[in-house]
Amino acid sequence: MGAGQDSCTDPKCYHAKLDAHVRKTVAARPKLVQISTAYGQPKDSTAAIPRNKYVLLREGKPENKHQRDWPEYKSCKSATEAIVTEGTEKGEMRRVCANPDCPVHHPKNKQQARVKENAAARAEQEKRRREEALAQAIALRTFKAIGEAVPVRLMKRDLAFMAERLTTLLDERKLALLIRQHGIGKAKDEAPAKLLAAFLRKADEGTLGRVLTESVILLSMRSAGESDRVLREGASLYNVDVDAIAAKAKQDFAAKQKPKPAQKAAPAKAAKKASAA
Repeated sequence: MGAGQDSCTDPKCYHAKLDAHVRKTVAARPKLVQISTAYGQPKDSTAAIPRNKYVLLREGKPENKHQRDWPEYKSCKSATEAIVTEGTEKGEMRRVCANPDCPVHHPKNKQQARVKENAAARAEQEKRRREEALAQAIALRTFKAIGEAVPVRLMKRDLAFMAERLTTLLDERKLALLIRQHGIGKAKDEAPAKLLAAFLRKADEGTLGRVLTESVILLSMRSAGESDRVLREGASLYNVDVDAIAAKAKQDFAAKQKPKPAQKAAPAKAAKKASAA
């Protein structure tokens, strides 16, 4: 679990990281409302509000005239941000109304409350929740199975798969840099992505491993400071002397900046100029 593409396939590790994320978020924002996706009486030790005590608000507009009457599509002054601390969506942020005195979502008139409480809406929400939970379970199990199927020593097919997937994440500038790095060809003659894909299909294991490493470095370069740090980490791993490279680059750059000496006129041209004078 984490930002970006990070995932955790170990259930114990995943739940530990999820709990840490929740604790950190609540500690940083103590006034943040805590909610549970479970209905019924909450535990004595929990601060989470059960599902039947708040209305989950939707961000989009109603898709039809019937949905306009649904509580989740109505706004109120009590609407606030909340974090799921218990249930299937633990760690996710939601927008809710948990004010029991809210005239929009929690009217005191029980008859009015029954009219607004649409059974069809609840059934649809429950169906959607089950579908999302099932899809998430399938994705996690598939991801775990793929990880377990990876051999101890990666083969060419594994390297090619990873290289093709990683290079598709590069922007045009970094893609052009990788193409130039390997002398693949002129990107202007053909689409850069197609040019690199054709190259990878014919590359050997060594080249694929190099492209993988280079792609990871390029993807990690989000800023100038980050680029320097990532390059130095990679250089340290592969015993590359960055200081020596920097010194040589500075020397070459300084040489290019020196003004060229004025060329002396050829003797014949000088004599011609003298006779003319």
